[in-house]
Amino acid sequence: MAKHPFELTWKEIPIGFVQTDYMSAKKNHTGSWRSERPIWDETHCIKCGVCALFCPEACIKTDENGYYHADLDYCKGCGVCVKECWTGCISLKPEEA
Repeated sequence: MAKHPFELTWKEIPIGFVQTDYMSAKKNHTGSWRSERPIWDETHCIKCGVCALFCPEACIKTDENGYYHADLDYCKGCGVCVKECWTGCISLKPEEA
C-alpha cells in the first residue's frame, strides 16, 4: 500500500512531486522556532507594501490603519523584510526566552 504524501520523507518524494493540498501551510504554525522577530516603527512607515511583497512566507498583512505587520504564527524571522524596507522602519528584535 502506498504511503500518504504527508508520510513521505524528503528522500522518498519523487522528482516532480505535486502538492495537491491547497494552502496546507496555514495548518502549521511555523513561527515558534524564530530567534528574532520583525518590529515596525509606524512613524517612519509609508505603507508601501514592499516588505509584504518580498516576504518569502507571505505572512505580512495590513492592520486596520493600513500599516504592515508580520503574522508571528508564520514569520520565521529571516529578515528579508528588514533588508528590503525602503524607509528602514523595520528592525529585528531578539525573541525573549
